[in-house]
Amino acid sequence: MNSPNKRRPAAEPVSELTTNRLSVYLRCLSQLESAGVETISSQALAEQFHLNAAQIRKDLAYFGEFGVRGVGYYVKDLKRNLRQILGLDRKLRVAVMGAGNLGLALADYPGFKREGFEIVAMFDVADSKIGDASRSGVSINDLKDLKKVVRKEHIDIAVIAVPAESAQDVLDQVVAAGIKAVLNFSPGSLMVPPDVKMKGVDLTVSLESLSFYLAQGMDAEK
Repeated sequence: MNSPNKRRPAAEPVSELTTNRLSVYLRCLSQLESAGVETISSQALAEQFHLNAAQIRKDLAYFGEFGVRGVGYYVKDLKRNLRQILGLDRKLRVAVMGAGNLGLALADYPGFKREGFEIVAMFDVADSKIGDASRSGVSINDLKDLKKVVRKEHIDIAVIAVPAESAQDVLDQVVAAGIKAVLNFSPGSLMVPPDVKMKGVDLTVSLESLSFYLAQGMDAEK
């Protein structure tokens, strides 16, 4: 069957909220494909996964025409197109900065590889860790060799998993090595130049938000 999709480059800048929703749609489509679903309407997609049908149609319209009147979306085709839009149709090579408990857990997480993100190197400054490897075999390199390893391994993304007091220095070295995309797990505010994209995951802030939710519930019960 020929694909009914007509993908095109976005005609205007796309917000980060939109790209975040595309990732959600991709997860939903993966679940549908695993369940053997071949086609689905925007309304059925929204109802099944508690989304907004109008928002789905609007988000997809930025990138082309993907639905077929009377049929809806072909799940497999739309999933493939979303992976291409998100740049997931190629392997992305990732380095983890910091070989502590969090860094090792991230390096060994199998879900990254399934989605096209390959952890190819780790970095640390502790002599006791350099030359070792994670349980899955990701080598731990000396931070001093960052530039050399980035060039050799063609690293696209760096994950910062170091203590807060070291984070900015490590980030500066990541930027100097030519990496343009960073995922930061260290708390606090870090600075990057305009041509580097950084996303932060502050676990403490998330826990504090949950604590607030629980506290509100307790107050309501009093």
